[in-house]
Amino acid sequence: MLEMRPNCECCDKDLDPSGGEARICSFECTFCAACADGTLKGKCQNCGGGLVARPPRAPDKLARFPASTKRMVKAGGCVG
Repeated sequence: MLEMRPNCECCDKDLDPSGGEARICSFECTFCAACADGTLKGKCQNCGGGLVARPPRAPDKLARFPASTKRMVKAGGCVG
């Protein structure tokens, strides 16, 4: 099950687990669409993998399977 990390690792923007703005790699590094598509040009700065849209978690499932609250942020932001 995806952790559904709560924020962009680059800019620390909040990401809604039921929304479609988050982008993830196969290791679940998590970025907002602006950082993923712009600064990172679709490539994870941590592992080099491709970034894809994270599937949203249905609101009725969030109560039973809540999103993570652990925030991860890169010191100094993203480097493209």
